[in-house]
Amino acid sequence: MKPRLPIADAVPPAANCGFSRGCGDAPATPVPEGALERARNHPCYSEEAHHHFARMHVAVAPACNIQCHYCNRKYDCSNESRPGVVSERLTPEQAVRKVLAVAAEVPSLSVVGIAGPGDPLANPRQTFETLEGIARAAPDLKLCLSTNGLALLDHVERLASVGVHHLTVTINAIDPEVGARIYPWISWGGRRLHGVEAARILIDRQLAGLAKAVELGILCKVNSVVIPGVNDLHLPEVARRVKSMGVFLHNVMPLISAPEHGTHYGLTGQRGPTAEELEAVQRGCEVDVKLMRHCRQCRADAVGRLGEDRSQAFSLAKLPPGPAQDAADVRGAHRAAVERTRRKLDAARQEALRLVASIPETISGRVAVATKGDGLVNQHFGHAREFLIYDVDRAGPRLVSHRKVEQYCVGGDGEEDVLTSVLRTLADCHAVLVAKVGHCPSGQLAAAGIEPVTDFAFQPIDASLLGWLARLSERVSAGELPLPARRAEPAPSEPSAPRAKPQVA
Repeated sequence: MKPRLPIADAVPPAANCGFSRGCGDAPATPVPEGALERARNHPCYSEEAHHHFARMHVAVAPACNIQCHYCNRKYDCSNESRPGVVSERLTPEQAVRKVLAVAAEVPSLSVVGIAGPGDPLANPRQTFETLEGIARAAPDLKLCLSTNGLALLDHVERLASVGVHHLTVTINAIDPEVGARIYPWISWGGRRLHGVEAARILIDRQLAGLAKAVELGILCKVNSVVIPGVNDLHLPEVARRVKSMGVFLHNVMPLISAPEHGTHYGLTGQRGPTAEELEAVQRGCEVDVKLMRHCRQCRADAVGRLGEDRSQAFSLAKLPPGPAQDAADVRGAHRAAVERTRRKLDAARQEALRLVASIPETISGRVAVATKGDGLVNQHFGHAREFLIYDVDRAGPRLVSHRKVEQYCVGGDGEEDVLTSVLRTLADCHAVLVAKVGHCPSGQLAAAGIEPVTDFAFQPIDASLLGWLARLSERVSAGELPLPARRAEPAPSEPSAPRAKPQVA
């Protein structure tokens, strides 16, 4: 039996959860009235919507009122997807102009948010001028804001009045002793405060502002960064607290701490969690509150669907001259098309669920999917820059995470060392569903115990996963395959191809 991680032992499973991982069987916190409809087309608040809709962040807020050990806003790389990173800062007027230009070229745009590069509410003039300008110019776009919460209570009523219906607050601790290890200082009351005192003020202000936002009917999401050895065992307590306050969604995401980013954690060797450690913390947090599994930890100037970033194509220098015209009719047509697609995807899912309803509950698997969006298995294995990872059984697929990889096939040629890295990334998966895969990677996937599957190319993801499960059940029943065991993640230090996976009782 594979030993369980400490967090899995420290946190009891969610009540009434048959899978002992808080997967949704537990009684749910009452959803705010109209919340599901408001989240329906928001790619961050709805896992399903992120297949169909794009988001945009406008970087109008350079200053910040706290310092986090994982943040360095001076760093920028066009290929880096990380909060706080921007290539150019905008004035409110430039932001509105850019929003209209993007909205004319990206019909799937549904949300415009302010997430930095500092804290939006430490820059209230720029933030509210931008929000008000977007609301006037493109009223069909949802307004969103992300904040550390220190100044939230001072501005939350104005946020509600200007039309911000989606709010994200980053809360990494509710214990000041833990918070002091994450935040070296805050700027409050005209002074710079440090240590436990600073953390206590920050946490009190975060929770008070969050409570007021929920009271005002704003749909709230809480972000928490998993920092091994600092707050990993504490985050389930954070989850329970924000759940009790009526938060709609909790996003538990990994620390990014590469030394080249110049952050305190990066320079002092504080590592981020492994995929397995992150999943264990997420299981501990997934009690009654819904957990976000599809976050890409976006730049503060991100443009496009989650998993892609088109921000460099919309720099100020590349925007068309003159005032842009709003393209609300084009966006409306896209939403209508998405609704038609949703009906087809849902019908396919329901039919697939009916077909697997009678298979044994012991049949399950973990499957990677290559997709370019639209809810379909529609990407070539060699072209994928990330894979969506699902656990699937007869109750249906459940998204576990997304995993970034280096593109294996570039210009028609495959890189052997890249393929080895991809195999390691998918080491705990039983299969990978792709639109197409070459002979060489297909053989190496099979040799690593990962079944390459192209039978569901360009088919709906959920129905395809259930179709794979039905086929697996048939092969197990026929004695062609043993009952699949959970596959263990290889140790991070292993440089070679994935090792054999021990069985789990």
